[in-house]
Amino acid sequence: MTQTISSESSLINLPSWLRSPIGKASEISKVQKIVKQRQIHTICEEGRCPNRGECYSQGTATFLLMGPTCTRSCAFCQVDKGHSPMALDEDEPKKIAEAVNLLQLKYVVLTSVARDDLTDGGASWFVKVMNAIRLINPQTQIEVLTPDFGTGKDALNQQRESVKTIVEAKPACYNHNLETVARLQNSVRRGAKYDRSLRVLAIVKELNSTISTKSGLMLGLGETKAEIINTLEDLRNINCDRLTLGQYMRPSLAHLPVEKYWTPAEFDELGKIAYSLGFSHVRSSPLVRSSYHAGIE
Repeated sequence: MTQTISSESSLINLPSWLRSPIGKASEISKVQKIVKQRQIHTICEEGRCPNRGECYSQGTATFLLMGPTCTRSCAFCQVDKGHSPMALDEDEPKKIAEAVNLLQLKYVVLTSVARDDLTDGGASWFVKVMNAIRLINPQTQIEVLTPDFGTGKDALNQQRESVKTIVEAKPACYNHNLETVARLQNSVRRGAKYDRSLRVLAIVKELNSTISTKSGLMLGLGETKAEIINTLEDLRNINCDRLTLGQYMRPSLAHLPVEKYWTPAEFDELGKIAYSLGFSHVRSSPLVRSSYHAGIE
């Protein structure tokens, strides 16, 4: 049975299936220490991911590039916004590579805030970090989770060039999240566009069909089952290979309210539908996030 909630109760009356596991304190401390010592950022902390305890206890983290401040103002996201972004830290690639080495990571996810202030949106910075990681961790696979690179003058050409820059560095997987269905894009993803995001993933496949592409949706923002299925069909129409479906959890009263908690059974059903549409790799569960068990097939 679907559970529908009011915004007033959304912060305190979470269903039992949304209580995330807690990792070992010693392992959590180890990851936090390595990250803080190097003054680097993780989306685990900046985005207050509900799985960070579990992931830290496994010695994994998703690195957030180019500072903790985003140039956009999405209504669902906990990442800092509304301020001028930080200058790029020239030592960040080396710092992240060292952290990957110390944590002995075999699979790394690199994401970033949106940096619309940069000509290429930060695409070349992704590549710098990838190269630094590979220099001292040649066996580590790297997944990227990028912005849409789609604003400014000559946006279409710039988007293509930015995506091309990263594709040529050959990530193990190229991830870009739609986040929600087409109807809700304007209210949820301020500054983003549904078609623009689909185009990111389409360009990847046009440039190198051997690179796996991936996208994800948050459920609970008011979408219908039919809209979700239509979105999955749109992703398959551009040969998107992998999918994550998870429950939206409101970070604070300043963010969009949760309209509905989808049950584990409903997530299971949507996962089966996704596989039937041809996705090769699906994570569909309330606590799933874009990078959750990203390297586990």
